[in-house]
Amino acid sequence: IHKNNNNMAQQPKLHFYDIAQKVVQKIRSEAESNAHQMLRSYPGNTSKLEQTKTYGIDHPGSTGVIYVMDRAMQNGFTYGDPDWANFGQGAPEVGHIDGCADKPTSIELTEASYEYAPTAGIKELRTAVADLYNEIYRSDKDSKYTFENVCIVPGGRAGLTRVAAAIDDINVGYFLPEYTAYEQMLSVFKRFVPIPTTLDAETRYHIDPATIRKEITNRGLGLIVASNPRNPTGQLIEGEELKELVSISRERHSTLVMDEFYSSYIYSHDESENGRTVSIAEYVDDVNKDPIIIIDGLTKNFRLPGWRICWIVGPKDVVSSMQSCGSFLEGGANHPLQLAAIPMLNPDIYRNEAKYLQEHFRAKRDFVLQRLEEIGLKVKVPPVATFYIWLDLRANPEPIDIGLTFFEECLKEKVIVVPGIFFDVNPAQRRELFESPCHHFVRLSFGPPMEELAKGLDAIERVIRKFKTE
Repeated sequence: IHKNNNNMAQQPKLHFYDIAQKVVQKIRSEAESNAHQMLRSYPGNTSKLEQTKTYGIDHPGSTGVIYVMDRAMQNGFTYGDPDWANFGQGAPEVGHIDGCADKPTSIELTEASYEYAPTAGIKELRTAVADLYNEIYRSDKDSKYTFENVCIVPGGRAGLTRVAAAIDDINVGYFLPEYTAYEQMLSVFKRFVPIPTTLDAETRYHIDPATIRKEITNRGLGLIVASNPRNPTGQLIEGEELKELVSISRERHSTLVMDEFYSSYIYSHDESENGRTVSIAEYVDDVNKDPIIIIDGLTKNFRLPGWRICWIVGPKDVVSSMQSCGSFLEGGANHPLQLAAIPMLNPDIYRNEAKYLQEHFRAKRDFVLQRLEEIGLKVKVPPVATFYIWLDLRANPEPIDIGLTFFEECLKEKVIVVPGIFFDVNPAQRRELFESPCHHFVRLSFGPPMEELAKGLDAIERVIRKFKTE
């Protein structure tokens, strides 16, 4: 509109109404595209009037990655198929990496492990987690975590769900774009009110202390949930800013829930510092008074997503609440795998894993960024953490300037990406799809092995070439 207004002298008959009509027509053409109709047709994504369902049962929408993988399978994808490149699923490669410890291929089971584990996890693993945080982040502090500050959960989503189940009647803040599973977590439990704050490229998707303070004050937030490092943008809060967030949380009596699943995938330092990790635990003064809750686990940092062994770290009263929630939600984590996880949490092993992870994944990040630029897809805000790239498609020709359409075209070339709209955490679908600030983005994961990344980038180049020549 701004551009057209500047040309008003050359186009005297062009009025605001005409411009608005063109905008509406563009939105309508996008809405009628096959990619968008496919998304709308999925169970949980149709309007309430269109849904046919068993009486009394609502159908939640799938998380974005589940939808993506389902569509890929409908297009012929199978796990392990060498013809496909999976940039979609948020998981690191699980095979051998030089310098990293190889994962166990067998586990010795005791008869006791056949029993249910406590809903807060076995004491030995809870103690190992507490000791890891104390050694890595709190060696100079008097206040230390104990097993009573740790709750073991069957996966990161279970950790988020336990926290959500215990949230009181308050306003809950979160930031966009954000991890796709937050949408269901913020939708299912009805006691609290979720309130978003949108971040943008101009601020490098950064959550600064001033923004946090302002949001708590102006919106009356009693709790804030955020990933750090950030999924999907690959950005990071660290150092003095992270310390200030703890101070704000303490002063304003507002709880921070920090999803730290990518705390080992850090590239903001010089390569000589590889092995440095980031956690808000470093800046907590009193582990039982500061309102800081941390969620992490074996999934990413130990490259064991299939084990579903994760943890919540926080004040004792929080962990007690999480234990109670587990008793009616999912019953607790796998007992044998909890036992098998204990040796992995040795601080020296953890530091070594982080060092070689950073060396390996930094090289993959640099390769993908360079290759994308060669294709003509320059990343405006490169990641300094995680293994994700938040890719703006607006420089592409239509219709592949839209994330959902680009995703469908990539499937035709046997490469999987995640449309950006799935990171527009939109509880209760209060905002229309085409008003999403994430509409023109996709997330690429450089989690897979290097040869798969190369194959997938070649496929993306074919998609770009196809539409540039049409």
